[in-house]
Amino acid sequence: MGAQNGKDLLIKVDLTGSGSFQTMAGLRATRISFNAESVDVTSLESAGGWRELLGGAGVKSANISGSGVFRDDTTDERARQIFFDGETPEFQVIIPDFGTVEGAFMVTALEYAGSHNGEATYEVSLASAGQLSFIAA
Repeated sequence: MGAQNGKDLLIKVDLTGSGSFQTMAGLRATRISFNAESVDVTSLESAGGWRELLGGAGVKSANISGSGVFRDDTTDERARQIFFDGETPEFQVIIPDFGTVEGAFMVTALEYAGSHNGEATYEVSLASAGQLSFIAA
């Protein structure tokens, strides 16, 4: 797999709850991270005193973040609605030449900024709110 365009990493939100996904407009930078907590089962009998971890245990989570400029009233309004209503709608993250991650996410942070001689910008952070699915590219 060769180098990929960063602009091809897309965050999409279900606008109506009907499976109609639309790219969150104006994003300039996006990031997704996957996490798994470890469960330490080390005991006095652990070989050589090395830590032992219990495979398949622990909480899994994913976090998404993005930043950009205002470009589209529909997705901007939807992000605000999700945050203020505490919703957990379906999102998709398209990872170029890797696949698509889909599942419920909660908007955990929504930040707005602007400078006197620049454009208004926003940053959004999301946390997984249930089981995610993955479809390979």
